[in-house]
Amino acid sequence: MKTETVFPPGQGAMSERDIDPLLDLEAEINRLKREKNAVILAHYYQEGEIQDIADFVGDSLDLSRKAAQTDADMIVFCGVRFMAEVANILSPDKKVVLPDAAAGCSLEDSCQPEAYAAFRAQHPDHIAVNYINSSAEVKAMSDYIVTSSNAEHIINSLPKDKPIIFGPDRHLGAYLNRKTGRDMVLWPGTCIVHEQFSAREITRLKDSHPGALVAAHPECPEGILEVSDHIGSTRSILDFVTTNKAKEFIVATEQNIIHQMQKSAPEKTFYPAPGADGSCNCAQCPFMELNTMEKLYLCMVNEAPFVKLPEDLRVKALRPLERMLELSPPATKSAAAAE
Repeated sequence: MKTETVFPPGQGAMSERDIDPLLDLEAEINRLKREKNAVILAHYYQEGEIQDIADFVGDSLDLSRKAAQTDADMIVFCGVRFMAEVANILSPDKKVVLPDAAAGCSLEDSCQPEAYAAFRAQHPDHIAVNYINSSAEVKAMSDYIVTSSNAEHIINSLPKDKPIIFGPDRHLGAYLNRKTGRDMVLWPGTCIVHEQFSAREITRLKDSHPGALVAAHPECPEGILEVSDHIGSTRSILDFVTTNKAKEFIVATEQNIIHQMQKSAPEKTFYPAPGADGSCNCAQCPFMELNTMEKLYLCMVNEAPFVKLPEDLRVKALRPLERMLELSPPATKSAAAAE
């Protein structure tokens, strides 16, 4: 089972029912940030209000590395649990808090440490490569960690005569097998957001908007990628839609990234990719949605929930991250190998 790394607020901590309904949350969060020398990080998949109050908005590893370069005493990570763990791995001298301890990840949940240890034991001669969307315990059992922007480069850098196991996202792994020509053994996990998009419904939406281009994350199933005009990491998708001359885009990733797209290119139109029933509800991550402005305020007041890895686990999980950065191409090194 997973080691306990997230610690809840203690007895007597302030709760949501204690918040004055007339409180100016934005002003109070900014006051607490100054008072506690905190830096606020927001993943692209957070609601727009949280993105707008953050010091940095981006992908998980990029955010953690930016926070490590600051002199902040406290990192407030508006994302999910594995992201806060990475922040603790890279900044053990800073306190890392997150708005909701229950904000997990379907990929992390699909790959529990005991099960992964057994999987790795079945392939003792394989190099273990894992996507960053995994727990600290699984990272500690890995040889390399990758993000969706540097995975192809890193896999191509590994010896061709050495077999590889890849987890926890099987769609990303299958995409990388096609791109690199490898035959990696894949862990069967999936992202609950990207798994639900429908190629048929995307095609129908594109028929209604013939000038629209489809931009997809490689965590999507192959059928979605086949109808896409661009495949890439969250940062890559954002760059694509804001620099391309097209005026309409269908976005096959978590829909809160559209907030940044609209800020960067307000003259363009963005459509969340639909699910099998033609709706767009599938484009919302239920884990990311657990974080709210109220919970952001409370975690800063209480300095909890907070993430603290045992030091031996932190050091073990750091090693494959460092190997990743050693092999990353220069462009992604400087951009923190955004996921």
